Amino acid sequence: MKNLTLEKISQVCNGKLFCNDESLRKTEVEGIVRDTNDVKKDYLFIAIRGGHNYVNVAYENGAMCVISEKELDTDKPYILVEDSLIATKDIARYYRSILDIKVVGVTGSVGKTSSKEAIASVLSEKYNTLKTDGNYNNELGVPLTIFRLREEHEVAVIEMGISDFNEMTRLTDIVKPDVCVITNIGTCHLEKLGDRDGVLKAKTEIFKGLNKNGHIVLNGDDDKLITINEYEGIKPVFYSYEKKDGVIAYSENVKTDDVDSVSCNIIYDNEKMDVNIKIPGKHMIYNALAATCVGKIFDLTNEEIISGLGKVTAISGRGNVIRKNNITLIDDCYNANPVSMRAGIDVLCFGKGRKVAILGDMFELGNDEKKFHAEIGEYTKKKDIDVLVFVGELMLNAFMTFKSDECPEKELYYYNTLSDFLSECKDILKDGDVVLIKASNGMKFKEIKEFLLG
Repeated sequence: MKNLTLEKISQVCNGKLFCNDESLRKTEVEGIVRDTNDVKKDYLFIAIRGGHNYVNVAYENGAMCVISEKELDTDKPYILVEDSLIATKDIARYYRSILDIKVVGVTGSVGKTSSKEAIASVLSEKYNTLKTDGNYNNELGVPLTIFRLREEHEVAVIEMGISDFNEMTRLTDIVKPDVCVITNIGTCHLEKLGDRDGVLKAKTEIFKGLNKNGHIVLNGDDDKLITINEYEGIKPVFYSYEKKDGVIAYSENVKTDDVDSVSCNIIYDNEKMDVNIKIPGKHMIYNALAATCVGKIFDLTNEEIISGLGKVTAISGRGNVIRKNNITLIDDCYNANPVSMRAGIDVLCFGKGRKVAILGDMFELGNDEKKFHAEIGEYTKKKDIDVLVFVGELMLNAFMTFKSDECPEKELYYYNTLSDFLSECKDILKDGDVVLIKASNGMKFKEIKEFLLG
């Protein structure tokens, strides 16, 4: 890794290097990881929390050096630091600063990951692009993503997630984005952020690290984001679902084919592109619009953008459609909040077959959590869904919005726990069903997926 010798690493993280081999002190490490399973020859292993119990495993797997908060009884090189997580961020900040690479930072309450995937797919049509793996978007995941960068990379698309004030300031100080994308301002992490104005304040901290010649891309349909006129002379580029004043990109002629894909015309600066995306839903149009705006910033042609959007695929737990065991499963169980819950329900309504929604509790919604769940119940009343299954203590509020004489055409079920539902699941579902599973990750709805897919 460029310039990351053991001596330089110890300097930038204010650590003490224990190494008797002078030539090794001036040797660059080949990679930096925090999981011993990822250690390869000449890697640096960072022992964080329980990682100190696996230092010997790291050395056995080929680690050149270890970063540790504890003194180690070893003759192998290690760097002693006060706090391994802080050291990780310090090293990532330095490494990012010496790389000649453009970075797109992506944040928002909903759609960070799917927007990141769309943007990376588009940019990959022209550039050697690295993207955040999975949900490595916090104060540990972002540095680990930075460490995956190499000199051959030309662009990085980095997802940035936060749950409190000042977290984004610390992240953007590491990432130093050239382009900032904010997908929306929703009702996530309200326990710490208070309300949507608090969310807006926390998310827009991303601008603090923005390159002075950088770009800002925002969802013009979001009532909070549309209030941002400029940041230190940088005017945002806005996109929206439909044509409206002040936006540079919007969609027309949206068509959905079952739960498999969505097609539309994307209009960017009066130029039309015919786009087909292999993931359905209105939210994917927004992701495609954001990716189009970023693609244009990076000078991609219309043909390159169209090709990149056509290659976007869903990832596990985030709207991934699986056909197996005579059902169509919409696996959207990684996480949930009111906005993404509605988006998942909307996708289900495109299904061809008996439509079943299995909905679980949404967490971290603050004092209004019961109201938000009740509103989901009201939302499902108006939708073409045949079977509604509510699971969890908070989802009781959704279930209770249905009166005994309302929606007689819908089958309604409520279960306090996941295990209660799983015990009766086979009695509810039928061959040919289209099934949506959606809940916050803590509800462990992944067990439903494993049960249904065998």
